[in-house]
Amino acid sequence: MAGGATVGGGTRREDGNPDGPTGETADGTGSPSSRDSAPPGSVAATLAPLVALLFGGDLPVRFAYWDGSESGPDKSPGAVVLRSPDVLRRLLWSPDELGIARSFVAGDLDVEGDLYTTIRALHAAAPSRVRLGPRSLGAAVRAAIGLGAIGLPLAPPPEEMTPVRTRRHSTGRDASAIHHHYDVGNDFYALVLGPSMTYSCARFVDEGTTLEQAQAAKHDLICRKLGLHERPGARLLDVGCGWGSLALHAASKYGASVVGITLSREQASLARERVKEAGMDGRVEIRLQDYRSLGGETFDAISSVGMFEHVGTAQTARYFATLRALLGPGGRLCNHAISTPGGSTLEGRTFMNRYVFPDGELIDVGEVVLAMERAGFEVRDVESLREHYAATLRCWVDNLERNWSAAVSLVGGARARIWRFYMAASANGFDDGGLGVHQVLGVVPSIDGESGMPRTRLDWG
Repeated sequence: MAGGATVGGGTRREDGNPDGPTGETADGTGSPSSRDSAPPGSVAATLAPLVALLFGGDLPVRFAYWDGSESGPDKSPGAVVLRSPDVLRRLLWSPDELGIARSFVAGDLDVEGDLYTTIRALHAAAPSRVRLGPRSLGAAVRAAIGLGAIGLPLAPPPEEMTPVRTRRHSTGRDASAIHHHYDVGNDFYALVLGPSMTYSCARFVDEGTTLEQAQAAKHDLICRKLGLHERPGARLLDVGCGWGSLALHAASKYGASVVGITLSREQASLARERVKEAGMDGRVEIRLQDYRSLGGETFDAISSVGMFEHVGTAQTARYFATLRALLGPGGRLCNHAISTPGGSTLEGRTFMNRYVFPDGELIDVGEVVLAMERAGFEVRDVESLREHYAATLRCWVDNLERNWSAAVSLVGGARARIWRFYMAASANGFDDGGLGVHQVLGVVPSIDGESGMPRTRLDWG
């Protein structure tokens, strides 16, 4: 899982007064907007009362409307572009983040210019969860009437995940969520991820490191944390194996015998092709399998990279107990996952839940450590790679933008816009510390307490 971010940011009260500092333009000067005096009757003038309520005063960035009018600061890193009155119509019928999300996915709302800085400015100024209260909803209705935007609800874009009514994190519901995000096309992911075909945080050892080198460095770090360099032929289970990149690295460089499992049919299909092309059929097995069906096998080490975000709080104890039962004394688990302080559940009428990672949950790293200990692991190391994930996401966005026409031809403009926005917003989340990513290393000690762990991290390289 690449990341999680909401459309908005900090908290504001319905009366428009911020809980924190306000009055600054996007360039930090604090000077008033030069476009606040829009021509009477223009879209900018009609929407002015609404945007004042939403942002509590001056706009953080420039807004451009379908009639050519604008509002907001001259010195703006980018612009929020409203291309149709349908934005207002969707917001009236879904007066929360989902209305904004649907407008964005449909192409009626967009961000142009410096995407990262514009999102950061909006995040600092707008509610973390867009929700129109009585005053702002009234302003929206009056603006919609004035602009002729009143009408029946518009159909949601087809890319939206329809809420599933079965139990959260049941096997069937999890399979549907994985299908929604990962089975959008291997060719599309190849454009975004590059030759490494790795959809998780890379490790940039220096400024000159390429994305492919950084992903290889991450794979190598995990292999060495798991002690594969000390045990040629060790049996490794890779939970959430993606397109098989870590499995192939462990088998080719360290001689490991690897079982990789995934719920994505498209991932499994391509991973098997890659294994065959690499001549690793005898060393790497790719299964279409849920971790909950594992049992009756023994492994020397387990890696779980970018998969734990789909497990959920209610299943966490079962998840770690299942993996613990597969390891004998001295066995190690490296759990690599996105986290957030206090934890966060992607649910309800949000952009991330409906369009990106349905049912995703980010669990506080402290809770992860505690859960691993309760399952019988001795936690030996916790490492944050937060800044590395921001850099990884920027590489993915660059790849997508550089191959934009090809991406749109593969998955359509709506899905390409979803991926561009969610990855850029997530990069900001890792930059400001709202999101984290940690590798937690646990070991199963022997009866006499022997862990088999090296004395220092130097052994990992």
